[in-house]
Amino acid sequence: MSAKIYHDSDANLDLLKDKTILFLGFGNQGAAQAQNLRDSGIPNDKIIVANRPDHYAEDAKSKGFNVEHDFAKAAKQADIVFLLIPDQVQPRVFNNEVAPNLKDDACIVVASGYNVFYKLLNFKPSQDVVMVAPRMIGSSVRSLYVKGKGFPCFVSSEQDGTGKALELALALSRAIGATKAGAIASSAREETAMDLFAEQALWPNIIMLFREAFSVLKEAGCSDEALCYEMWMSKEPAEIFERAAEDGFIRQLKHHSTVSQFGQLNGALNLDGSAARAHFKDILYNQVLNGKFQKEFSKIEEDLEKEGDENPLEILYQKSEASELGQAEKRVRARLAGLLDQ
Repeated sequence: MSAKIYHDSDANLDLLKDKTILFLGFGNQGAAQAQNLRDSGIPNDKIIVANRPDHYAEDAKSKGFNVEHDFAKAAKQADIVFLLIPDQVQPRVFNNEVAPNLKDDACIVVASGYNVFYKLLNFKPSQDVVMVAPRMIGSSVRSLYVKGKGFPCFVSSEQDGTGKALELALALSRAIGATKAGAIASSAREETAMDLFAEQALWPNIIMLFREAFSVLKEAGCSDEALCYEMWMSKEPAEIFERAAEDGFIRQLKHHSTVSQFGQLNGALNLDGSAARAHFKDILYNQVLNGKFQKEFSKIEEDLEKEGDENPLEILYQKSEASELGQAEKRVRARLAGLLDQ
């Protein structure tokens, strides 16, 4: 399947004229996108940052933005709302403080499909709901804009209350700099499926492979120091993925030795991926798309704000760091702190 790609010529910035734009949250993405919007011609007095009194609010003030600590008051003024607070707190904050005070024809912008796909946010049928989701961290969204370059971004219309939802989504994508490179047509379902699949299937298996490979090589007599540097501390895996982004997932192998190229290509083709494929499909259909994970995760959301052993995420860190790999890395980092700081 081929997705439509939108460019600057597909987006009309005039649609944003006289619109009051609210940023709910001023973290990594909020700070970058708000500055890009302003530099694209949105008047500063038309941009409001709603944030609790903390260092994010102070950062917004230092960058010259109008900051409002009362979310309800800010919502009443907004024509467009960028919802850029963490996924797990969005329903509570948006549904209780923002949604009841929004205009009937307001446009709500999400950067993640999670809460839209699982229908955890309360929208009026007359409102527009769109997704504008940069596929990189906020600092890069900002730096690439400043350099006059674009960045990959997913865009979609999830609810077309006014009949102009997609047009607004494209205008906003252009204003933050995404359509300069090309904004990719997507959906909350697609973004959520890919995001959660990577987090629950792909990367867990990569972590497991590194953990088990470490143990096998340790049994074969390899030292902690050699293994940690060979496997990841040298940053070779990071360089491989960077090359993959530039040259292609397979063609980046041309930068490796002939022995490495042959070993990787031949080994990968000889592996039977049927068990992994079955595991991946189980995660996708029986955890992600059917909502099972979301329901289970919602039960622990409040506990994630607790300290120490009462936080289930902290328990997972403790168990993972207790592994042979985790303990070895701790010892190596303690011994070679000077070398790692270079």
